[in-house]
Amino acid sequence: MTTAPNIVLRWRGWSLLLARRALWLNIILFGLLVIGSTTALMLGRLPIGTQEIWQVITGNAPSRAVEHVLIDIRLPRLLVTIGAGAALGTSGAVFQTISRNPLGSPDVIGFTAGAATGALIWIIVFGGTGANVVLAAMAGALLTGVGVYLLARKDGRVSAYRLVLTGIGVGAVLHAINALLLVKGDLDVAISANLWLAGSVDGRDWGHVWPLWLGLIALMGPMLLGMRPLGMMEMGDDLAGPLGVPVERVRRWMLLGALILAALATSATGPIAFVALAAPQLARRLGRAPTQPLIGATLFGACLMLGADLLTRVAPFDLTMPIGQVTGIIGGVYLIWLLAGNRLRNGAP
Repeated sequence: MTTAPNIVLRWRGWSLLLARRALWLNIILFGLLVIGSTTALMLGRLPIGTQEIWQVITGNAPSRAVEHVLIDIRLPRLLVTIGAGAALGTSGAVFQTISRNPLGSPDVIGFTAGAATGALIWIIVFGGTGANVVLAAMAGALLTGVGVYLLARKDGRVSAYRLVLTGIGVGAVLHAINALLLVKGDLDVAISANLWLAGSVDGRDWGHVWPLWLGLIALMGPMLLGMRPLGMMEMGDDLAGPLGVPVERVRRWMLLGALILAALATSATGPIAFVALAAPQLARRLGRAPTQPLIGATLFGACLMLGADLLTRVAPFDLTMPIGQVTGIIGGVYLIWLLAGNRLRNGAP
């Protein structure tokens, strides 16, 4: 007698089908998040144990110093790290489903480059700092997304092929503009902007936490509801339409939601490479899911970001690296492995 591969949850006439392997993967990822979060709160120049963390949570902080370090420094950094990773994982899953391409992530097709352009213009041209950089990055990403969508649109429709190619082209132009802004800007301002471009969670406060998490909480529900018709669209627009799926409307609103999530993450941390690309693919492969698992991608994105942050904090020889550089290295190795694996499976010489 074999074990059923799926689990069905029923409540008051509603039913939810869950793949058993994907469910266990999500439970493991959530457990890793809990362990990693506890570790992140403990690490630092001021050693803090689990008992002291619990005392702060229950309102019985052992000292004002411990409470300040946990509440004002480490907790905002942790929430920004997890929130940005979750937002990027969710955004990547939506983009890859729409583009039907494992390379269809917001950092590959130019949206994070657009966020960086908006932030650089505000920092270098207008000399802006603080929360306004967040707004400028979001504006840059949204304008880039609208531009890519309009350029990829033909005969009232946006094909996955045109979306990816248009995004890559627009991204290349924006990267060149970003490099030009850094070269032409004042040296001190350019150095500050370059630090932002490296991607970092150092010094993040509650002003970075609230916009990111409010946007994430508000959009996760619609993203989950939209993944079912989006999955049907993977069969092709001509087949999904007769099944009752409003193809262009679903694509447009899901693109907008994914773009906002990518913009929120980028505005909070700076450009973070490869998390949006790798998280959905890892969740799909390890969970053996036929379509992009949104919850798995969200949890995997958060775990990748948190793992990269922990690596930067325990690196030997006092080696300090921005989290964006760490995810770039990890993502580059993953991409090489992915391409090499496909090459071997296809029997290429």
